[in-house]
Amino acid sequence: MTAHSPSTHAGLTAEPSRPLGGTIRVPGDKSISHRALIFGALAVGETRIRGLLEGEDVLATAETMRRLGARVMRHEDGTWSVFGVGVGGLQEPAVPLDFGNSGTGARLVMGLVAGHPVTATFIGDASLSRRPMGRVIDPLTQMGAHFHAREGGRMPLTLTGARRALPIVYRSPVASAQVKSAILLAGLNAPGVTTVIEPVPTRDHTERMLRAFGAHIETRQGKDGLEISLTGEPELTPCPIAVPGDPSSAAFPVVAALLVPGSDIVVQGITLNPHRAGLYTTLKEMGGDIEIMNQREEGGEPVADLRVRHSRLKGIDVPPARAASMIDEYPVLAVAAAFADGETRMMGIHELRVKESDRIAATASGLRANGVKVHESEDGMVVEGRSGAVAGGGHVATHMDHRIAMSFLVMGFAAEKPVTVDDASMIATSFPDFTGLMRGLGASLVGQTQ
Repeated sequence: MTAHSPSTHAGLTAEPSRPLGGTIRVPGDKSISHRALIFGALAVGETRIRGLLEGEDVLATAETMRRLGARVMRHEDGTWSVFGVGVGGLQEPAVPLDFGNSGTGARLVMGLVAGHPVTATFIGDASLSRRPMGRVIDPLTQMGAHFHAREGGRMPLTLTGARRALPIVYRSPVASAQVKSAILLAGLNAPGVTTVIEPVPTRDHTERMLRAFGAHIETRQGKDGLEISLTGEPELTPCPIAVPGDPSSAAFPVVAALLVPGSDIVVQGITLNPHRAGLYTTLKEMGGDIEIMNQREEGGEPVADLRVRHSRLKGIDVPPARAASMIDEYPVLAVAAAFADGETRMMGIHELRVKESDRIAATASGLRANGVKVHESEDGMVVEGRSGAVAGGGHVATHMDHRIAMSFLVMGFAAEKPVTVDDASMIATSFPDFTGLMRGLGASLVGQTQ
């Protein structure tokens, strides 16, 4: 078995690395890829997509759109076409919709189905089946959908969409782009205006893409937060989508280059949407040498290239208000913090408790296994930096979580001793060629069968 294509339950070991160098392009943004397929299925005609992330999560969404009646195909040049059925045109799927490990795909498609008079069963892998869906079930039930779910609102579940969806005004109790997007997707097939009020602004890919497809959507600052209002029953018009690089995926080579002495890399074409770029702001505050180059706009999204060089980092207090813009990046930020001078405080991140794993617990456990002190609380953690001298040598339990796996492999490149993760197979859900790309920069990854 090679490290390039880890088999099921394949461990992977990252060895201390020579300087990393080169120019790379990371996979397409996962959030935008999911939405491109879904909105393409709701438009009338052909939507052409370039740069789609071909990870397992997004491929599950592509298959789901086929089950719901859209024609979805991949061309030999790597572009994709979606021939949509129009808002209100979904067909009832003949088999359960399988989302694998994808919470984003499952929650967004729940919103989509909730606004249509069809019944569908949602299933996923063991990790996804543990994740609570109540945060989307509650508002979608208010809109007229019916759910039959396991205890705690967990999958597998069966959803019967509304015969006539009701527009609602919903004050979201959590900062979640998935909740917002699910409600807006259900509101597409509801007469009148559906409004979501966010206490803290979250990533706005859904709003940007809805506008690009011709929907009428407005945002304004209200007394209780940001108000996003969608006028229902639009006719969506196909538009070409160029998916920029995923900043959450770029986080791993970027942090690796900051930590490995002598490194100098360029990461091309990632979105620096302000609702997604919190990690890069934080790393620069820690002293990271990150140069933003060639800023431009592609498909309604701000895009740039990043030049990253090895840096001596210092610990900081990460503002809790920044959490929504970097929620998936805290595990790899904690790894960066382990090499910094002084303490790094990360608070207001309770959301990490209900991701693919309990990411606060999994990250803290991985740090301790490699000689780093960390203080864990219900909604955060404090990492005691080792001033570049991280022992490593640990064996990390990933809990079937791709971001935990990649974060601790990054640690292994810069630690004194190799770091092993127990399972790297799930990395393919978001970053299918992670090992190949990192090895191309000069990193050493060695596979082993458990």
